Amino acid sequence: MKEKIYQREERELSPYAKRSADTAGRLRPETPCPMRTEFQRDRDRIIYSKAFLRLKNKTQVFFAPDGDHYMSRLTHTLDVAQIARSLARCLALNEDLAEAIALGHDLGHTPFGHIGERVLAALNPAGFRHNEQSLRVVDKLEKDGMGLNLTYEVRSGILNHTPAGKPETLEAEVVRYADLIAYINHDIEDAIRAGFLTAERLPKDAVALFGSHTSARINTAILDIYRESYGKPYVRMSEKMGKALDELRSFMFENVYERANKLIQESAERMLRSLYTYFTERPAELPDRYRETAETDVPRAVCDYLSSMTDRYAIGVFKQLFVPREGAI
Repeated sequence: MKEKIYQREERELSPYAKRSADTAGRLRPETPCPMRTEFQRDRDRIIYSKAFLRLKNKTQVFFAPDGDHYMSRLTHTLDVAQIARSLARCLALNEDLAEAIALGHDLGHTPFGHIGERVLAALNPAGFRHNEQSLRVVDKLEKDGMGLNLTYEVRSGILNHTPAGKPETLEAEVVRYADLIAYINHDIEDAIRAGFLTAERLPKDAVALFGSHTSARINTAILDIYRESYGKPYVRMSEKMGKALDELRSFMFENVYERANKLIQESAERMLRSLYTYFTERPAELPDRYRETAETDVPRAVCDYLSSMTDRYAIGVFKQLFVPREGAI
């Protein structure tokens, strides 16, 4: 079966796509799977990882909202994976590689969304960036310190999915666009649902180009990238659509992200700062799996622990440590 996949990729993929048979390999050699390609194995390992499961209880933008239809970090990740697969398919790139990168790109994200990332970046002397933490999760923290031992291409794509990254494959570039398209459009949906926005307030020129509904905007973005990039050694949007997407992104930062973040920023910062200080001063109280790192780098170990937490778990640990319990003396 795997050989048929290799043959199909040779026939059908763009000359600029990454073939599954051409992977640069893993950090530790493994016996190949007779059925699955290496990128397919990576996808499966990510889906069954503990870090992936925890994404369902991590904030995307709105923390613990009333209602069942707001995006979490997990639903965002699935959205990115779907858009990445659609882009890879229409550009004749490797869908399995794009999907694996997309599913793993946010594994290292903190509780409380980007607020948590900013807090840990300020507290840790070495800084904190969620893309680097995502790579650390798959390389070191999963499977009791063994890591997932993913392929080079997936690891590089996870590390370089941010705007400042330098993707080494077109599939990784696809994920970078998919992430941007996903969070802008579904964050608009969430903001309207939460009452932060009305559709009429969105930039009119950008809406005229992309469409007035989420599905239309995503479809328009994919079609534009296809028209601009098919058969080319790059992935990009047209200049006009790229500027319109940037306009939507800037509008969201100015009118939603800062406003939404202020509602939880003070309490989230207080909780994470208190937890960071507590465990930095008492590394022996860290869970066992983080103590080896704490022997040489306490701030790193504390960041590993805190960034692994879901929102609810972080609140629970904070209450356990700092909120007096009824009957306590």
